[in-house]
Amino acid sequence: MQKLNTKLITLPKIADSRGNLTVAEAFDNVPFDIKRVYWLYEVPENGSRGGHAHRRLQQLLVAVSGACHVTLDNGYERKTILLNNPYQGLFIDKTLWVTLDQFSPGTVCLVLASEGYNAADYIEDYNEFLKYVKCSK
Repeated sequence: MQKLNTKLITLPKIADSRGNLTVAEAFDNVPFDIKRVYWLYEVPENGSRGGHAHRRLQQLLVAVSGACHVTLDNGYERKTILLNNPYQGLFIDKTLWVTLDQFSPGTVCLVLASEGYNAADYIEDYNEFLKYVKCSK
């Protein structure tokens, strides 16, 4: 059975009288080479994002402002994590079904990705995902 391979990573928080600064560096506090960066924002009330899995892509999600829930599913178990800290990133390994929802107003969620965009890497049908994880054992 595929493990729910995810973990919260505390990123360095550098604080002084001017405010705070947090750094994410590939292969240092981010466990992969960063090939793409994007962010989610202005998600409508009761809206959700994600709702798919990736065959190869790994991600680090950071709620740089606001909060949201991230539900992870490996085909056998589910886990929901609250992202609400701008110096904590949620590492998400490949082959996990991911859904983000319950966005607070003004949330900005930054995503660091291990691969560039590739439509063939997405699994967007949950039943197809279940077949994929069962065959990948």
